[in-house]
Amino acid sequence: MKIKDISEPARFFDAVNSCAGRVELLTVEGDCLNLKSRLCQYIALTQVFEDKRIEGIELAISDPQDLSLLLPYIITE
Repeated sequence: MKIKDISEPARFFDAVNSCAGRVELLTVEGDCLNLKSRLCQYIALTQVFEDKRIEGIELAISDPQDLSLLLPYIITE
């Protein structure tokens, strides 16, 4: 799913950490960030969400049930 922004990044990452499956951020450059990794969360927070470089970013979720945990924080296109 393509996303525009995350409304509350800290709470979003708390929700990501409680997900059962993989949660990945995919960029147009071909990068794949595992959002369950603290390092990748830091990169995503500082380089993507705070700098507003979000165009073309997709969120990939391996367990469809995890979507309900993340939807309150995702702003989609």
